Order: sequence, then C-alpha cells, then structure tokens
Amino acid sequence: MTSAWRRAWPRIRHGLYWTHRWLGIGGCLLFVMWFVSGVVMMYVGYPNLTDAERLAGLGPLRFSQATVSPTAALDALPSAARTQPPRRMVLEMQGGTDPQPVWRIVDAHGGRHTVSARDGRAPVPVDAAQAEAIARAFSGQPGARWAETLERDQWTVPQGLNPLRPLHRIELGDAAGTELYVSSRNGEVVRDTNRSERFWNWLGSVPHWIYFTPLRADPPLWHDVVVWLSAACIVSAVTGIVIGILRVRLRRRFRSGSVTPYAGWMAWHHIAGLIGGFFVLTWIISGWLSMNPNGWFQRGPGDPAAMARYSGAGVSPFPWPPASLPHGEGAAAPREAMLLWFDGRPLLQLRDAQARAWVVDAASGAPASIARDDIVRAASALRPGARVTEAVLQTREDFHWYGHHRERIVPVWRLQFDDAARSRVYIDPASGQVAGSNDSNSRLRRWLFNAAHSLDFPWLVQYRPAWDVVMWLLSVVGAVASASGVVIGWRRLRRKPRQAAASKGLAQAGP
Repeated sequence: MTSAWRRAWPRIRHGLYWTHRWLGIGGCLLFVMWFVSGVVMMYVGYPNLTDAERLAGLGPLRFSQATVSPTAALDALPSAARTQPPRRMVLEMQGGTDPQPVWRIVDAHGGRHTVSARDGRAPVPVDAAQAEAIARAFSGQPGARWAETLERDQWTVPQGLNPLRPLHRIELGDAAGTELYVSSRNGEVVRDTNRSERFWNWLGSVPHWIYFTPLRADPPLWHDVVVWLSAACIVSAVTGIVIGILRVRLRRRFRSGSVTPYAGWMAWHHIAGLIGGFFVLTWIISGWLSMNPNGWFQRGPGDPAAMARYSGAGVSPFPWPPASLPHGEGAAAPREAMLLWFDGRPLLQLRDAQARAWVVDAASGAPASIARDDIVRAASALRPGARVTEAVLQTREDFHWYGHHRERIVPVWRLQFDDAARSRVYIDPASGQVAGSNDSNSRLRRWLFNAAHSLDFPWLVQYRPAWDVVMWLLSVVGAVASASGVVIGWRRLRRKPRQAAASKGLAQAGP
C-alpha cells in the first residue's frame, strides 16, 4: 500500500461507513418490504382477467347472427385504423339485456375498436344498468350490483386499460367477494378481482412494485421514483458488502473467537449480510434493470409491414360466413373465433369455454394443416435480408421459451436467423402464427433480470417445490440481514445528541 493510499484510506473508510449507515437506515426498510412482498408474489399475482376466465364467462357464439363480414366491420373503423391489417380481430358474444355477437378489433397502432356483427354499428357508451346486465351474464351471478364508475383504482392502474376507460366496477355479491370491471366504452369485461386476491396484493405486488394508484397513474414519475430508490439501495448494498468483507476475520479471529467484532443485532446484520449479500445485490440490480434505465434494453418497434407480408393478410377478403359453421354444445361450443392469416390463407381459430383451441381453414372448413417448409418459406418475410439457418420443432421448454407464471405454446417451431441481432422467432405449428421472438439484446436481459431476479431456470422451476425452497431460503437470509439493519438504524436514530457526540470510532460502529 502506497503512502498516498495510507493517507487517503481513513477518509475512504469513513465515507464507506457513513454512506452505508445513512442509506441503509431507509434502504433496509425497503429491502425488508421487497423480500416479504416477493414471497407473497410467488403465489398471488397482480389481478388480471386471464384468457381462461374470459372465455369461461362468454356465451356460446351465435354465428347465424354475425351477418356483418370482417371486411364490412373494418370499413366501419376510422380511416386511420384501416391503413394496415389489424393486429387482432375476434368475434365473441357481448352479454347483457340484448346479447349479440361483436367484432373486437385491435388495429395496427394498438387502438381498440368494437363493431356489432349484427348491424355494423359501434356500441354506444354503456351505462351502469347495462354494465350490471353484462356482469350478470358473464358471471352467472344474479345478485351482481353496480358499485361505481371510475377512471382507475388500485386494481386498474395499468396503462393498457386506458382505451377502455371509464370503467364500471360491479360487485357480484358472491362468497369470494368478486368484483368485475366493465368498460363503459364498449361493454367488454376487462378485469376481475376477489377479496383474497386484493388482500394479498396489498402485501405483495402493490408494495413490491411501489404500485400505489396516485404514483402509478403518472408513468414517468413512477418510473423515476423506482429507478432512483433502487439505485440508492444498490449503493447501500455494495458499501455493506465491502464493509462486511473488511470487518470479517476467518483465520485470525477476534479475541472472543468470533469471525465478527460485533454482538447482538450488529452480529446478525454482519453475518447475514455476508451470507446473503450477493443475492441481495443481484436481486436489487436485476430489479433496477427491469425498469430499463436509460433505455438500455429498449426493443425496437415491430415491423407491421413484415408481419403483413408473412401472414398475407388483406390480400383478399376474409370469406364470411365460413365454409362450415362450427358447432358444439355446452362448454364445447365455441366462445371465440379469431381471424388469422398464414401465407395468404384465411384461418379461423376457435376456442371453447375451457380454452381448448382448434384451427380450421375458413375457405374449406377443413382442419388446418401447415407444413414445416411452408413456415420456413413464409418466415423469410419476417427478417428481410436474413436467412433461416435453423428450424427446430421444440417439444420442451428451454431457457428462453418457458411458461413460469405464464402460458407458452409447446410444441413450437423455433427459427434462427443469421441477421446481426441473431433473431429467433417462435411459430405455432397449428396456426402458423408468430407466438414470440427474441434477439441478442432481449436474451441478455433474460439473464440480467429473469434469471437473476426470479431464478426461473427451467431445471429449477420445472421441479417445484425445489424453486420455492431456494427462493424462501434466500429471502429469509435477505430479510434477516435487512431487518437487523432496521433495528440498528432505529436505535441510532433514537440515540440522544449527547451520546452521539460522545461516540467515537464511526467506522467501527456503522451498520
């Protein structure tokens, strides 16, 4: 160690302890909250109307009433929404006092539209009484009652619901305390929650994501708050790890025979911090990276033109009515008919009340059959100038295609391209639709966030409860290190000014 370093070291050490002490007093509270709420989130996710729940609530499709063709429905949209083929076009029943089939359309720009498949009109705003009727039909609960109409509340803050606001909140009056949210714009049921879900989310997602309504309603402000709080906690964790290493003795132990000079809560904080410090640091850094600070992991905009070339949508009018009207009884009756195109072929994907799906050729009515060579040939349009170097029918989940807390199609065609981004595209073999994609940038983010934050390695999540045991163990260690820091910080803040002035050796006393 040089003489200059020896002279500077006391100031550096003092800075380390001072930074860790005062950032840690607030940071440890956040760490405790994040560890506890993270465990809750392992089992209770943020309220969301899943596809299975939505399909179970829809009535059987009445194809005979759907006299407005897809082409006519698209012609009814504003001109700006008709410049490119829509991202999604689905026929479903809208319940209420006058059930009718409707076209739900998401245009190429993400705009959402609803057109009656019976008369081609856009729906008028849905009032409270109509929302009640829709909720009763959807839930089968005759006691459903309108509670309020709102722009947003704690369970509807995500920005994806903005095109559907205001929302009617309907209380079903069932034993689970279920509430439905119905869009006043088009009568679509967009969210459901129940009493248990709401309770556990106050202990899980809401504090973990700092997802409080007034803050989350302003996305840029919420983003900046989370990023800067996380950055401060990263500094607290790094300084704590450095101090912990400086103060531990594994060979030449302290006079008491201990590896730490501290006792009581300080000892718990020191040892637990050394054991769990690496995981605490990786969790907080990966959580910070999930907010995409500085746009480092921003994905490029999609290419609607490439998708249109791949699917061949709009080359000719979609045949309507289909060659063979689907049928079924009870739960097996179609609840949804999604219009698809593959390489210029019109397809119809049908799903029943149990979310079982089948695909038919809309022109012939026969079950759709899509060959590997057809997929590879059509896929060349997805990455112009690039070549498909590999096409594998993936029958099992892997590190980049897995279904932890979400659904993934398996088997799936995995296509590798030789472009600069080393793109991979995943295609549903039943319908030929692009089910997902990634590139070198998103795969890096997969390592830095999902793997580091959720430990969702396929070899671990596929053998639960192994994943649960590992997550619980690491969370307990992190919570102990953080909770002991809270106690130490509270005691320091409560110290009398005279005691604080008399105290010496700040470097040795810091948490």
